[in-house]
Amino acid sequence: MSLLLSQLSRLCLGKPALVRRSCSSLLIISNGFSSSLPQTPPGFVVRANPCGEGLGKLLFLKDTESWFTHLEKKVPLELVDRDEMGTVGSCNGWVATLKDDGVLRLQDDLNPTTSHTHPKHISLPPLVTLPHCQTQIITNVSMSTSSPEDEDCVVAVKFLGPQLSFCRPAQSQPEWTNIKIEDPCFFSSRVMFSKIYDRFRIPGSGGNLIGSWDLNKPKNNPKIQRLQYQNLPKLTKIKRELLDLCSTSEHLVESRTTGETFLVKWFRKTSRRLSLMRTKALMVFKIDEEGNAVYTQDIGDLVMYISKSEPFCVPASSFPGLDRNSVQIVDVDENGTIRLHDSSIASHNIRFGAPYFIPPQNIDQV
Repeated sequence: MSLLLSQLSRLCLGKPALVRRSCSSLLIISNGFSSSLPQTPPGFVVRANPCGEGLGKLLFLKDTESWFTHLEKKVPLELVDRDEMGTVGSCNGWVATLKDDGVLRLQDDLNPTTSHTHPKHISLPPLVTLPHCQTQIITNVSMSTSSPEDEDCVVAVKFLGPQLSFCRPAQSQPEWTNIKIEDPCFFSSRVMFSKIYDRFRIPGSGGNLIGSWDLNKPKNNPKIQRLQYQNLPKLTKIKRELLDLCSTSEHLVESRTTGETFLVKWFRKTSRRLSLMRTKALMVFKIDEEGNAVYTQDIGDLVMYISKSEPFCVPASSFPGLDRNSVQIVDVDENGTIRLHDSSIASHNIRFGAPYFIPPQNIDQV
């Protein structure tokens, strides 16, 4: 670990980052993202080393290893710029960019398994802004399949505010379907695709509601699930006061291997010394079909990954070296691990230009 800490210390403005273990990376066969093909472990892009002409070679950190993988893959440095992010979202290893022309593009440049000589760039139709909405600030991007090239793939884009837009990129003449969400509790929330319900879902701010939109007939008014919280953790007065001062975000996470749905509440607060956000608490609730949200400190063999990309989880046993019953976090200014059994937090403030966990990828893409 000391070797990796020193590496990150040199790479990330002198600030050390958390790395969880020292173990060789293994490729496995089944973890919920594929039924037959070997895959790479989850990880994220730390940065790109400049190599001339505005390009850089990717530096990738697999979650099973305590050292970086230096890739020959060259990407535009603007995609990993820590000062001014060149991307607006990510899902399944694809990143989204939005230029001044109002065209959203999906790119596989940051995916470590895809071609470095022929990266794929898919341009979607020009965005259409609904009345009293905006399309310059994107909350996140989600997809119904692993690739926007799939014939039945639907891309969902959640904008800050009431607009939610859908597009099928593989159609011969793709176009946007735009809806205007009425309930303001969804305005700043993130969209995710549910394999279990075959719908796009958004947790409302505060985590009391979950809205669901049909892939084929999206409507302004979603199907609403109301949550009833149970088995809430007992907090001291000091802890409650601390959480009241935090910025809270809600994230829906599904396990494809167990069929479970979780709601994660992530509490972060600005550090006085660094003026960066730092995790103060993270709570996981298991949600059933009736809307019961039961607090838990045991998700079994699972590992959750929460970042600016769509969240996901994998069985720790499918990749030797992963920490079971834990949540891994990456944001623009933080990297860390939360171990659920004792709610311990180990994180460090580091700036990342592409704070996206990439889920397991098939080896045959190399």
